[in-house]
Amino acid sequence: MLRHVTVPRGPVNLAADLHLPDEADGGAPLPAVVLSTPGSSVKEQIGANYASRLAARGIAALVLDPAHQGQSEGEPRDLEDPYRRGEDISYAIDLLMTTPAVDPRRIGVLGICAGGGYAVHTARADHRIKAVGTVVPVNIGAAFRAFSPDGPAAALDHLADARTEEVRSEETYRVNWLPDTLEDATAAGLTDIDTLQAVTYYRTERGGSAHSTNRRLLRSDSLLLGYDAFHLADQLMTQPLQVVLAGRIGNTGSYDMGMRLWKAAPNPVDLMVIDGAGHYEMYDEPAYVEAAVERLAGFYANNL
Repeated sequence: MLRHVTVPRGPVNLAADLHLPDEADGGAPLPAVVLSTPGSSVKEQIGANYASRLAARGIAALVLDPAHQGQSEGEPRDLEDPYRRGEDISYAIDLLMTTPAVDPRRIGVLGICAGGGYAVHTARADHRIKAVGTVVPVNIGAAFRAFSPDGPAAALDHLADARTEEVRSEETYRVNWLPDTLEDATAAGLTDIDTLQAVTYYRTERGGSAHSTNRRLLRSDSLLLGYDAFHLADQLMTQPLQVVLAGRIGNTGSYDMGMRLWKAAPNPVDLMVIDGAGHYEMYDEPAYVEAAVERLAGFYANNL
């Protein structure tokens, strides 16, 4: 059962989908999970793949479009603010706290890719979250710092100049998350399997969405470069933790970051490595997603 809902978020509203078990109406209140999705992703993509499967296993699952993206409100458009992404999760929990089908004492979070980092960062301080699940988690700040050719400090210098130019020109600049097509990727000399699988997922009929622009407001990048999703997690994130990793180590950094999270967390409960899976294959390859959700459902059943 799918309900389109609105998450009030101060002056703006967030568009969200609440996935419920078919027998949810009139039954006992359910455990629930808020899904935090990858950067550039909208609720109909990876989040829906996991949320629908969790609902089929008796767990209410809320997946939302981040503020400034997808069908959610917020200006300027295409902003990826990691701090606001975390706040989105807490506002979603506010809604679930007053949703009759949901048990407010049994709410968890599930973060995928960059959403895994956002989920961890939020759970440190929002202890209404009772369990934290992650799939191929990425600390997006660390990833952006690692991919800065001249180093993050130099990148911040360039971004400072770019923002000054934006103010003077009264125009905003956007950059691609990914090449728009496989041909564009090849033309740019990007031939590694992870980039090509990302383009194949996001930019084709396989996983593409008209609500996902594949554009990021350039001023987002200074926020991302200064962000650490796992900061103080070793001290503050006391909730039970599930980490699911892809066994084929690629260039996304999610395997190493997931292992770092696992070793630093105060209450790690279960670590699953799915042999043969790549990072982006964890988004929608049925065998891999089913295996991850089966493990996650057991984790939430035991910890919510």
